[in-house]
Amino acid sequence: MTRLLFLAASFLVLPLALLLFAQWPLRDLVQAHSTQANDLAQILFALYMAVAVTAASRDGAHLCAGHAPDEHTPPPGRWRSWALLACTAPWALFMLWSSAPSVWQSVRQLERFGETFNPGYFVVKLALWLLALLILVEAFRAAAKSPGKHS
Repeated sequence: MTRLLFLAASFLVLPLALLLFAQWPLRDLVQAHSTQANDLAQILFALYMAVAVTAASRDGAHLCAGHAPDEHTPPPGRWRSWALLACTAPWALFMLWSSAPSVWQSVRQLERFGETFNPGYFVVKLALWLLALLILVEAFRAAAKSPGKHS
């Protein structure tokens, strides 16, 4: 299920790049719609990043301390998966809990962007929850799937 979500989110990068590129000609040549392009790009970027952080971590492509594993490196011990869970779960739960009033209010009001009053800002706030939920799910998945070695 999450693999399909990761794949779908990867396609957001194409319209995101197009919207970011289009802002200059829209602003300077067309002299219209650049703010709408910017607002939509912010929504796509928030959703893309919410998913991309977890996808990169799962694939071992996320920036991290240490070196990239090779075929001669044994898989990390079970302790590493549980340490990941111990570090990320409290943060993710705190983010979900502390942002709940703000996110719920934003969704109930279908909050708009402050400068342009374009709809959709609530999606940016929902992306925070998506990020925290995916990190939490991934940490539990990694802990449950970790090898039986207790090092």
